[in-house]
Amino acid sequence: MRIARLLGTVLSTTLLATAAVLTGPASAGPRDSTSLDGGALRDALDAVHEAGMYGVFSSVRDGGERWTGAAGVADVDTGRPVTPGMRQRVGSISKTFTAVGLLQQAERGRIRLDAPVSAYLPDLIPGERGRRITVRMLLNHTSGIGDYVAGAFPSLTRGSAASLDEERFRSVRPRELVRLGLATPATGRPGSAPGTYSNTNYVVAGLLLEKVTGQKASAYLTRNVIDRAGLRHTYLPRTPYLKGPHPRMYESFHGLIDPPRDYSVYDMSWAYTAGSVVSTTDDLNRFYRALLGGKLVGAASLDEMTRTVPVSGMDYGLGIYALDLPCGRFWGHDGAVFGAGTIALSSRDGKRQMAVAQNLMKYQELDEDGVPRVHPIDNAFGAYVVRALCPEAAGTGAAGPEARGERITRLPRIDDSPLTGATPAGRPSV
Repeated sequence: MRIARLLGTVLSTTLLATAAVLTGPASAGPRDSTSLDGGALRDALDAVHEAGMYGVFSSVRDGGERWTGAAGVADVDTGRPVTPGMRQRVGSISKTFTAVGLLQQAERGRIRLDAPVSAYLPDLIPGERGRRITVRMLLNHTSGIGDYVAGAFPSLTRGSAASLDEERFRSVRPRELVRLGLATPATGRPGSAPGTYSNTNYVVAGLLLEKVTGQKASAYLTRNVIDRAGLRHTYLPRTPYLKGPHPRMYESFHGLIDPPRDYSVYDMSWAYTAGSVVSTTDDLNRFYRALLGGKLVGAASLDEMTRTVPVSGMDYGLGIYALDLPCGRFWGHDGAVFGAGTIALSSRDGKRQMAVAQNLMKYQELDEDGVPRVHPIDNAFGAYVVRALCPEAAGTGAAGPEARGERITRLPRIDDSPLTGATPAGRPSV
């Protein structure tokens, strides 16, 4: 959906005292002699936790060298520590997986990127609109279709988090999500720039993938993307429960939920192919390395994926975006679901990579206009990303916003902007 104004991961002020007792050193995974500065990475990851994040874990790669670390807790009640290899709901990073699936079909001649969606799904988007919106417009968010999330969780637009609990075990069909998205006002003319980030686009993309392959999107993506990339701990969930070691996932929703509540158990049909993938930070690095290295799609498809247009403040391609940091341009995606946030970025050659996950979301207070205020966690998180990908720049003490990682705090999310923008600045009861 739209872009998160802030990378959600912080405690509200009322919880800082509680978080202080949870602070602990980051644990590093095994590593050999390496160009990666493990000590500096550990310190930067610790700083995110010390600023108020419950738990944060990450994997960093430089060529064949790897560092993993974690700081904080997976469970605030028991104090169980977070560990580097935990599974996480990765939200909108799922969009890259879905885009890869459709580009594989384009390579096989089963779809054309510039063909109208109505050529494949004639009844899904009615009338002239369906004839004007192309497959490419879905994947680069220039379709003009609005987002469905506010419609799926209506209480959030009224200053209540009741919908989050009411919908926890509800299974919703993807066509219903599309109906909700189409019922919202159009965000622009099909194909016009700048585009507007919308999860509805990637629900339509999942239905299209099912139509042209004749199988469930989850089955196709498992066999042709996840398995092909060699991912060992990545899957699309079939139940509300996560498999394998994972943190609890705490949602504050800018104070609507106080104290933050665990949403690690959740029916993710509401996110479908726009945001339901579960993965680890190490698997995400492996996925983007396989993609950018040409193991999942060919060179021509990669050229299509990395041809960007302006979308909600991003340089967005087909299921992937570009982010310019002090040491160069990186490619990847980020995402969030209720209680969990993740970002994965790679250099174009796949040599330098970083993926990092957190288990507390939308901890920031809102200002009088309903805009989240920058929290110390946001700055610490951005500084960690720059430290992981641009260690030389991070060590210079440069004061510019990109060197401080401030742009990292404004990235696309599965559960943020349509709701954040409609949430009152106050803290009504849940």
